[in-house]
Amino acid sequence: MSPRRYGPAFRTAAAIVRPFLRLSTRREWRGAEHLLRAAGFVVCPNHISHVDPFTLAEFLYDNGCPPRFLGKEAVFRIPVLGRLVAATGQIPVYRESADAGRALAAAVAGVADGECVVIYPEATLTRDPDLWPMVGKTGAARVALTTGCVVVPVAQWGPQDILAPYARRPRLLPPKRVAVLAGPPVDLSRFADRPLDAATLREATDAILDAVADLLVQLRGQDRPARRWDPREHGQPRTGDPNRGRRDSREA
Repeated sequence: MSPRRYGPAFRTAAAIVRPFLRLSTRREWRGAEHLLRAAGFVVCPNHISHVDPFTLAEFLYDNGCPPRFLGKEAVFRIPVLGRLVAATGQIPVYRESADAGRALAAAVAGVADGECVVIYPEATLTRDPDLWPMVGKTGAARVALTTGCVVVPVAQWGPQDILAPYARRPRLLPPKRVAVLAGPPVDLSRFADRPLDAATLREATDAILDAVADLLVQLRGQDRPARRWDPREHGQPRTGDPNRGRRDSREA
């Protein structure tokens, strides 16, 4: 594996984003010893704010792991920003489409090349009213079991105080405490000899989400729910703002 390096696009992105993060956050980074330096691996974080990809990226960047995120392809179509995101090697996800498998193939290739690939197991912002990890999708488990790579769970808490889920106005000041905690690799060994079917992928996904939720318990100092929130049981869409209709009617 060649050494991980920060290309010009990464350095440019860091120069743009980091001043805002330094202004608006008080960082608490823990668990960096669990990040791999000599092999490709997958990072699985919780998702509580549109800000948390930036705080997680800074955590990984600071610890020598330039990240490749799987992110919705709409971001890649934003003028200027989209070109910078693509130049840093991020992976577009064409959700709910025939092209969705391309992102997983790119993730597998990234792991094989020794890269740090970030996959949100929930695939979108959590719908849980208390911001605990909700029922996930199986992409991260599929990449991990296909490649045999390590999965490092990560919990974040604090980005939601800068920008609440689906809020439009960030609160940059005063600086908010942002905690990022990486844990030991998720033990997926019991799935190694099983067929890569829906049941196996679902159980492996649950194991990953359990590890993330357990880390979040440490950051929040609260017990996690006994059962994960399932948007289908509450009539919520899997993607997009679940409160859009109510919010638009209030603002009308």
